[in-house]
Amino acid sequence: MAGKTTLHDLIGIEHTKLGFYQELQQKVELLKNSNIKLEEKRKENQALLDGITDMMVVLSEDLIVQRVNHVFFEWYPGIDPVGKVCHQVLRNCDTPCDVCPARKALDRDEVVKDLCIYKVNGKYRQYEIIASPLDTKQGSVRQVLVFKRDVSLEKEYQAQFYQAEKMATVGTLAAGVAHEINNPLTAINGFAEGLQRRVKKLDGKIAPDLLGEFKEYTDTIVNECLRCRDIVQTLLTFSRPIGGSMGPVNINACVNDTLFILKHHFKRQQSISVQTGLIAGLPLIRGDESQLKQVIINLLTNAFDATKDGGVIRVSTFANESNGVDLLIKDSGCGIPLEEQDKLFEPFFTTKPVGKGVGIGLSTCYSIVKNHNGEITVESAPGKGSTFTVSLPGIEA
Repeated sequence: MAGKTTLHDLIGIEHTKLGFYQELQQKVELLKNSNIKLEEKRKENQALLDGITDMMVVLSEDLIVQRVNHVFFEWYPGIDPVGKVCHQVLRNCDTPCDVCPARKALDRDEVVKDLCIYKVNGKYRQYEIIASPLDTKQGSVRQVLVFKRDVSLEKEYQAQFYQAEKMATVGTLAAGVAHEINNPLTAINGFAEGLQRRVKKLDGKIAPDLLGEFKEYTDTIVNECLRCRDIVQTLLTFSRPIGGSMGPVNINACVNDTLFILKHHFKRQQSISVQTGLIAGLPLIRGDESQLKQVIINLLTNAFDATKDGGVIRVSTFANESNGVDLLIKDSGCGIPLEEQDKLFEPFFTTKPVGKGVGIGLSTCYSIVKNHNGEITVESAPGKGSTFTVSLPGIEA
């Protein structure tokens, strides 16, 4: 009958509802599974991000921090960077960086790499920075992803490797040059000593003043030959250590002997004060006493030159963790620029004016300390002086 719902119609409606509910339930299950997979994917991505040891910062086009990873909070604890300008957060500076890799990456729309040096906790650290523009939707705000990695230790090892290579090359060169110089020096010294013997026979035969001049001239020639011999011996330390002279050495005795030798050197400059802080009872080290004194002399004379306008030079000794000794020579002089510190121990590099040095003093110190299985380092800042530290292992080590 028209207008009446039959039993057949009711059954059809129920079947339709059941199919709809089943379909809805399937969609709910699919959505749940999809959410579970998305959560798993999110956790997987988060684990990958947490495994990155570089600091990651997302910046907007106007260099405002949008997001950071967990490494940021390890480097800058207690700071909420979001919404702040990057140079205020990363460098504590109110003005933008002179060369901004993030800005350069946005302008060029390409990946930009840079190496920067920042002072962190009183020490200079080297950082490698990679800035990469992010793909964003048309019309949205442009963003750039910045990676910042601390490469200070890597650069230090790299510099030590290059330094070892340079010293090996210069050692071979110095050995050849030193032997070539030794030959004429031996002849000059031999003939000068022969003249000294013959001058004695002229006593009473020529005028006393003329005899005195002959003696003075021959003595000068011999003394200068001996000085050149010491310079040649210095060059030879580049190529090989002097064998057969290693033994127990008291570093405090070396310092006191060296200061006694240089006493007249410091008396000429009354405005320089030399202080000592030598710890008694230090362990003995195994080394060549004459070579170690040469290291101390070089470091002290450099400190004297750095404080020629007046200041303080302090010499200290301490026991180190390897049952050895640390020698510190600190001055309050002019200091050394950061860009020159990596070159200090290179042969023939010098910051002194022409005629004041040839740049082999610190190279010689480096070679001698390395031959003693030790280390020599420097900390300096312009206008604040320099501190050279020589670490030498004890006899047991």
